[in-house]
This record gives sequence, C-alpha cells and structure tokens, in this order.
Amino acid sequence: MNEVTMSGSSVETAAARSMTRGSVLVTIRRNIGWGISALALCSALAILLAIFWFVLSRGLPALKPTLFTTVTSGISGGLENAILGTLMLVVFAVIIVSIIGFGTGIWLSSYASEKPRALVRLLTDVLAGVPSVVVGYFGYILLVKIAGWQFSLAGGAIALTIIMLPYVVRGTDLALEAVPRELREGGFALGATYTTVLMTVSWPYALPSVLTMLLLATGIALGETAPLIYTAGWSNYLPTAHLTHSPVPYLTYVIWTFISQPFAESHALAYAAAALLMLMIVVTNVFARSWLENLARKQRGEH
Repeated sequence: MNEVTMSGSSVETAAARSMTRGSVLVTIRRNIGWGISALALCSALAILLAIFWFVLSRGLPALKPTLFTTVTSGISGGLENAILGTLMLVVFAVIIVSIIGFGTGIWLSSYASEKPRALVRLLTDVLAGVPSVVVGYFGYILLVKIAGWQFSLAGGAIALTIIMLPYVVRGTDLALEAVPRELREGGFALGATYTTVLMTVSWPYALPSVLTMLLLATGIALGETAPLIYTAGWSNYLPTAHLTHSPVPYLTYVIWTFISQPFAESHALAYAAAALLMLMIVVTNVFARSWLENLARKQRGEH
C-alpha cells in the first residue's frame, strides 16, 4: 500500500515538474517573440527616422522664399515650375484613376460573375508588380511615339494612373466586400433595388477605406520618377494648360538629376525637392487620415 502511495506521489511530482517546465518554455518562447517583435519595430522606426533626418536636415535649410517664386535655370534657380508641374500631374492622375478605379472596383465586388472577377483580380495583382520603368517605356512608345503626343501632361498623368490603378481597384473591391451583410439585407428588406443599396448603403460605409487606398496610391505617385521621364519629359519653364505637346517639370526629376551634379547649388535644390515631397506626403497623410477617421466614425454611428 505504501509502495502504491509513493508511486502515485512520484507520478504527481513528475507531472507537476513537467507542467512547470512546460510553462517556463512557453514563457521563454513568448518573451523571445516579444523581443524579436520589439527589435523589428525599433529597426523600422530607426530606418524611418534616419531617412527623415538625412533628407530634412539637408533640405529644410534650402527651403527659401525665392525657391517658390522662381523657376529652375539649368541646374540652379528655384522650384516653382517643378512644384506646379507635380501638383498638376498628380491631380490629373487622381481624377482619372478615381473614375476608372472606383468603377472597376464596384463592378468587381457587385456585378461581375465568378470567372471574370477572378481574371480581373489576377490581372490587377500582376499590374501592381510591373516595374514603373516598364510602365514608363510603354507610355513612351504608345503615347509619345505612336499617338504623337510628345512629352506632355496627359502622357505623364496616364502613366501615373497605371501605377495607381491596381491599388485603387483592389482597395475599392475589398472595402465593398467588407460591408456587413446585414446592412445590405436591411436595404433589400425595405424594397430598395440592388443599385440603390450599393449607392446609399454599401458605398458610404466603404468610402473611408476606399479613400485611404486612394491616398496611399497618391503618395506612391508623388514619388515616381521613371514613368514621368519617358512620358512627361522635363521643362525649365512653368507648366502650361496644354494636355499634349508640352513637357512638364516635376520634383522627382530635380532629385534624380540635380543630385548627380558636382555643384553645391544643385545639391541644395535636390535636397529641397526631396524635403518638399516628404512634407507633402506627411502633411497629406496626417490631415487626410484624421478626416477619414472622423468620416468612418460618422458612417458607423460612433461618436
């Protein structure tokens, strides 16, 4: 009897020790996981801060009032023409991609049958992986040479539209797919048509997410150089309102070209252009995200 009692006690002790070792191992693994995650976060933040410091510490001192009121002159001068050209290209591209991208995303999520939907989604994902220089060369052959537009605002905007399109299409598609089924069914129960439910229930609910993806695509477009070199060209003069046969200046060209020159003044312009682009993206993201968060809370009935 004593032997049985001692044997049972030994088993319980061994089980307790095993559980203790197991909990210790779980704790160690959890701590290692947290440590790796914290290290990755700190590394990402360090890289981001290093980029900001490198660009802003060199670019901010070069941001003088004359920079915004004079055009480039060779590899010197100001950035008035490049700033206006960048804004014109991006605004034009945003208008085009909003029409095409929103429409395609709505069709994918609401009207397309299974096989066409799968095919278009696959092609959209493939387009997102196409190198921007290939998009630029495609635009050069099709728009500059075959269509005869020469370097132009329309050509540059269309090239940026191709870069932005997959993000806007997939963002719209996913945002509409994420609309709760109960909301749509409530509209149908009230006798609304499919299109009415889409435009009055699904679209307002998905709009903050859709605009967030459009904002991301706009930030990507602001930083593109290769597509514009082939389609928009470059000009030392202020951009005109002509859609074709008129090259357009832009900030990324200044960064790409002027930094390779052996002159301090050209380097200052390149860093100033880089700082302007970073500030434009940051300010746009901060204000737009704040507005989008408020819009999302209103759409979901939160306060």
